Amino acid sequence: MSMELVMVLAQTTGAEGSGGGSGGATVGKALWLVSVWKPVIFLIPFVAWAAIISKIYDKHAARFFLPRAAWNIGHLCAGIVAFAAAMLMPVAGIGGFFAGLGVLTLILAADIAAYAVVANRDERVPDEFHIKLDIVKKMREKKELKARAKLQSAVSLVIRKADAKGKFGELLQAPAPETPEYEARVAGEDVFKKALAARAAQVDFAPAGKDNQYSTSYLIDGVRTPGETLPGPLAVRVMDFWRAAAGLDVQDRRRKLQGTVQAEEDDTKTPIRVTSMGGQGGMRTTLLFNPEKAVIRKLSDLGLLDPQMAEMKKIVEEEKGLVLVASPPDGGRTTTLYSLTRMHDAYMKNVQLVETDPQAALEGARGNKFEAEKEGAEFSTLVRSVIRRDPQVVSVAELPDQNTAKEIAKADFERVRVYVGVRAESALQAVESWIKAVGDAPSAGKALHGVVAQKLLRKLCTNCRMSYPAAPDMLKKLGVPEGKVTTLYKKGGQVLIKNKPEVCPVCNGIGYYGQDSAFEVYEITAEDRELIASGNLEALRSALRKKQQPTIQQAAIRKAIDGTTSVEEITRITTPASQAAAGGGGGAGASAPAKAPQPPQPAAPKA
Repeated sequence: MSMELVMVLAQTTGAEGSGGGSGGATVGKALWLVSVWKPVIFLIPFVAWAAIISKIYDKHAARFFLPRAAWNIGHLCAGIVAFAAAMLMPVAGIGGFFAGLGVLTLILAADIAAYAVVANRDERVPDEFHIKLDIVKKMREKKELKARAKLQSAVSLVIRKADAKGKFGELLQAPAPETPEYEARVAGEDVFKKALAARAAQVDFAPAGKDNQYSTSYLIDGVRTPGETLPGPLAVRVMDFWRAAAGLDVQDRRRKLQGTVQAEEDDTKTPIRVTSMGGQGGMRTTLLFNPEKAVIRKLSDLGLLDPQMAEMKKIVEEEKGLVLVASPPDGGRTTTLYSLTRMHDAYMKNVQLVETDPQAALEGARGNKFEAEKEGAEFSTLVRSVIRRDPQVVSVAELPDQNTAKEIAKADFERVRVYVGVRAESALQAVESWIKAVGDAPSAGKALHGVVAQKLLRKLCTNCRMSYPAAPDMLKKLGVPEGKVTTLYKKGGQVLIKNKPEVCPVCNGIGYYGQDSAFEVYEITAEDRELIASGNLEALRSALRKKQQPTIQQAAIRKAIDGTTSVEEITRITTPASQAAAGGGGGAGASAPAKAPQPPQPAAPKA
């Protein structure tokens, strides 16, 4: 037998006094001695077999109406046969033990396989519910998952892919160390972490133009800041890493591709929009952080002055006609367009958007994306189709050609409000661009009911900004009456810690933290539309000035007076050079200031 059985007979002998007596052998006790480890090993296949039968097979048979009772009796008989065969193995010693264990395991495995084969052939069991005997494969996969988890611990970011619905779930596993893929991931994570530490909203990879190198740059508070330079082969692998993580085709290096991915570190989750396209000298890739958060803001948070907010609400409440929303490239136009669109109740009204590159989904509004790669696709055709659906509010993100402008001008503006995004430096320049695009001043003027123009400016870091006396000549250049303002502010970048200058920990030494906007907001009245129809733009300029609404320059100066921004920042966004590059169209109010005198350099403030 496979088990060692030993009976020990203990004999006791008794004597009765000196007179003799009888004696005999009796059985004192019998001990069954079995090796402790042998029954434990025998239990292992029994426990596994019983778990499969009770937790999987029994439920499987009940679900598909198989002969459940008959199968359970069969399983029970198989278990008894397996046990008996192991116990009655006619081989002694350790060899008999392992022979019995092998026979037991074989019989139990045959029972498991028999049910799988028979059940899989039954017509009542659909193909997707066939039992697969891939235990070994699952064990191998489990081992691989553990290995991947170990690799994942070697990198600092958790990166999740987006599914078809845009939800982030699937984990992007780390490649094996000491491979080019692993090097690319480490370098890609490094660029991402440096960008976050610098408060960048965007990272761009572009050819450096020499020695097969790529440069990185960060967009911090709307200003481009140079980053590190990467060797060409490494830069391409880094870009491909982010492109693959976002679900893009890494082999396609020419077309414009866009996808999303999420990077997580500790409790911080950062959605990233990855955009790549071919360009002169090589591929370019952009990582845009928190894209929806950047463009979804309340109208009250955009930086409108009180009179401008009142004018804006009046324009929105009219709910008919065309409103131009203008800014330079990357000047906040999309954010303002979305904010104005959200002012209309999308659940009570038919609100639609037309965009080439949607930046966010607006709750309740229907988005219409222009697919430029489709054969015969035209933006103007899509706009015409949307307007013909009888919507009440339509927002068109851009004005790419004259045909689009002409289709918009044909709309029934007594029944629909249309917002159109245009590239312009000022409200008056936006009107000029609209007239030129339509090609007919009367048609252009008839449609127009409002113009909004803006420029983004940086806000001073309140932790390190420095005050200085407002000089009379500076106030004169800014158009501020002497004596009305005594103190202005400029960027710092340093604070005093224990009387020692240190880099400001809030703005990282930049001196600015966050962005604001300077606006022009004008309602276009019937009299203004007559001036536009007649082509008299100089008279329109005078009419806009009489509305007593702040121009972009005047709005920016007010923000400098209250300490929100600096005179240098006003100069940066309203220089004559930028206006000349845009075609010379100034704002409705005063022209941009000349270069402001530099303020004095006071000591760094204490932290």
